[in-house]
Amino acid sequence: MTQATASFLVFVTFAFSQDFKSDPSQKIPLTVPAGVPLRLYLTKRVSKRIGAPVEAKLLAPVYVFDHEVIPAGTRVLGQVSRLQPVSKWERTRAIVGGDFTPLRVAQIEFTSLVLPDGGQMPLHTVAGAGLNSLVPLRPAKQRNRNPQNNTGGVLGTEKQNAKDQMTAQIDRIKSIPDIVRAPNKKEWLSDFLMSKLPYHPQSVRSRTRFDTELQDPLNFGSEKVSQDSLVLLGSQPAAGSIVHARLLTPLNSSSSMQGQKVEAVLSEPLFSAGHKLVLPEGTHLDGLVVVVKKAEWFHRTGRLRFNFQNVNLPSQVAQLRAATPASVPLQAQEEKRLQFRTQSTLSAAESGQASLKVDKEGGVQATDSKTRFIGTAVALLMARSAADNDPTRSSSGAITGQSSNVGGRTLGGGLGFGLLGTIAAQSSRNVGSALGYYGLAWSLYSTVVARGAEVQFNKNAVVDIGFNTRSPVDATKLKSDVPAAKGK
Repeated sequence: MTQATASFLVFVTFAFSQDFKSDPSQKIPLTVPAGVPLRLYLTKRVSKRIGAPVEAKLLAPVYVFDHEVIPAGTRVLGQVSRLQPVSKWERTRAIVGGDFTPLRVAQIEFTSLVLPDGGQMPLHTVAGAGLNSLVPLRPAKQRNRNPQNNTGGVLGTEKQNAKDQMTAQIDRIKSIPDIVRAPNKKEWLSDFLMSKLPYHPQSVRSRTRFDTELQDPLNFGSEKVSQDSLVLLGSQPAAGSIVHARLLTPLNSSSSMQGQKVEAVLSEPLFSAGHKLVLPEGTHLDGLVVVVKKAEWFHRTGRLRFNFQNVNLPSQVAQLRAATPASVPLQAQEEKRLQFRTQSTLSAAESGQASLKVDKEGGVQATDSKTRFIGTAVALLMARSAADNDPTRSSSGAITGQSSNVGGRTLGGGLGFGLLGTIAAQSSRNVGSALGYYGLAWSLYSTVVARGAEVQFNKNAVVDIGFNTRSPVDATKLKSDVPAAKGK
């Protein structure tokens, strides 16, 4: 080998090594920390007995920083770990309705994650009960929230509102036959009939929602992230951007106070239009409750409103910026901070205990379905039927006695006290009438007189937060617009 050839090889090796060292990509660990909830739903009915097997699926994907580590639809296995009695109020309501079953709440623990390649990963979650909501048989249509697609101006807004209302009415009408045509109609009918028995087996319905927290972290290795994709990291989100987050602070319109601090954390990363990372998963948002109104009698529902003013980036951002070459441009010097001011409000929220309506300013109000009056109307007809004691007449028109009214008494007794009421109503017409009117009175109280639903957000409730930043001066203006939290 000549000296020139050797010199050339040394030069190429040196250049390659320098190019390798200047590789702008970095590795980030893909570890889902303990405390992160998995949003699941049951795929099969689960018997309420200790040790009963449980199978569920992931409703939403799980992200770490900017990577999806667990896709939606991933199977999760577990078992019923323990049973707990229901509250005294629920027990009393069940007894009043003729159900003497010792009601229990199944605490379910998930132990295994079935990966897309068929392998299983051990899982350790906090045992918990299902939420008071079911995953719909067909997903709701997503509204187009991109402000660039609006026609603009007041006319465009009014047209969009009219279109949304029309679509909602059509969807409501189309959903009515689902009760009969749905694949789980047998399960629905079985649950309804079982609830009328004085004693019945208990189970957790399929499609029941769970938000179960991890007790141990999940490690998925590490991934490279290029410096070019981090140019906008930690910058102010564009106006109209919407992020998916979960609340860390439980809220309730009956107990929350104006000025209370609210915290949320992004469950998915936010990217720019050019697919540049703006806010990673794990970014914290801090805000305050600004409006609270409790529910009142005669079904006047509660109201709640809160917004966010501070964005706190996760600790990984500081590590990435420390290794960022000086040549990588940033939009402004202030974007290098791990915290900045913003202005954002609630855009949408997951309904749990009651249906929720979010207005344009981020206010949340619980809503009651108007169809609840159908039950009251049916109860009125059944009570009248139970009290129908018309006399019977012969072919000549002479009164021969009173009608036994077996059908009316059966309906009235069932309305007032379930299966036991149906049996007791056969003893006399007066008993049937009394049970029928008792059921009617309870129905009127529940649908007309009782307090309306409260706005309630449990910990880890899913919300969509929209950024409506107008100008940099908005950050200083927020201090005077938002009331200070109590105790500060």
